[in-house]
Amino acid sequence: MFKLIIKYLTICVTLLIVPVLQAQKPLLDLVDVKGVRTNQLIGYGLVVGLDGTGDKSQVEFTSQSIINMLNQFGVQLPDRIDPKLKNVAAVTVTAKINAMQQPGQEVDVVVSSLGDAKSLRGGTLLLTPLRGVDGEVYAIAQGNVVISGIQAEGRSGTRVVINTPTSGRIPNGATIEKEVRSDFNDSNVITLNLKRPSFTTSKNISRAINNIFGPDVSRSINKNTIEVRAPRDSQQRVTFMSMLEEIQVDEGAVPAKIIFNSRTGTVVIGRSVTVSEAAVSHGSIKVSITENQQVSQPNAFSDGETTVVDNSDVDIQQGDGRMFLWRSGVNLQEIVNAINSTGASPDDLMAILQALKEAGAINAEIIVI
Repeated sequence: MFKLIIKYLTICVTLLIVPVLQAQKPLLDLVDVKGVRTNQLIGYGLVVGLDGTGDKSQVEFTSQSIINMLNQFGVQLPDRIDPKLKNVAAVTVTAKINAMQQPGQEVDVVVSSLGDAKSLRGGTLLLTPLRGVDGEVYAIAQGNVVISGIQAEGRSGTRVVINTPTSGRIPNGATIEKEVRSDFNDSNVITLNLKRPSFTTSKNISRAINNIFGPDVSRSINKNTIEVRAPRDSQQRVTFMSMLEEIQVDEGAVPAKIIFNSRTGTVVIGRSVTVSEAAVSHGSIKVSITENQQVSQPNAFSDGETTVVDNSDVDIQQGDGRMFLWRSGVNLQEIVNAINSTGASPDDLMAILQALKEAGAINAEIIVI
């Protein structure tokens, strides 16, 4: 009888845990592999061939760069000569390469103006070395810049700008010259780092790997790291990683969060956000002040002076206060519908959510960015 009770309790606990887990996802959607990472590159270069939209004469480093480049080609300019070239712009060039990419492969680059150039449309980037954080050159960039933005300006100074004409891309514009060294093949252990740290997800990953490859192949170090024993032979390791890619894993419950962008007024509420029973009252007061200037004209032959009188009109409008009641465990859709029914703006919505948080009626973490 005692064994039956324990078995029954075990089943109940299992039923309580399973609904918390999320849908299964491929393993490599949840983790990053240590040693297989993206590396940032940056360089300084010149874009030429612009139709009078390049840097102006006050951007001194552009002129200095032109002089240095001409000197390398054997062209000597007289001292104190400032080449005023409106068809040249100084730019930064950025790119990303993976640790296992080989010399000769090509990657995209992003070109952005450094000075006061109006547009890079029609320009060509000259040979530009791209360096990593260690100062070594890993790629060389050159090519025609593709611009999605456009700008038009009239003689009166009126200007229309669409997108950003001072930044563009060069598809396959950089050629890799040096491989970024990786320690991926140097160890008996492959380290997996969770993209979203979770003890539950870490445990589930380790268990799923051990169920396929045998016990003690994988072990969870903490909520962020899993270590997996892997073959040293490069071909076997590639096959092993391919098998890991196909493993489906239950992701742990996602923490409830509310993200508020104070600059744009955007509010994002996660689906796991719920509230306890709470009553909310929403109302608003609008104050409108209008300034009008009136001219006071004296009567004829009165020796009075004409004066300007300020006339202020102050109007106060108080919105209809509304109160609504949320029952315990209400879901996201009901929260949004209830707040929208009050005609609340994003700022009002954030104020309501913060008040609920202070009252202990909401289970989410509020993050303001």
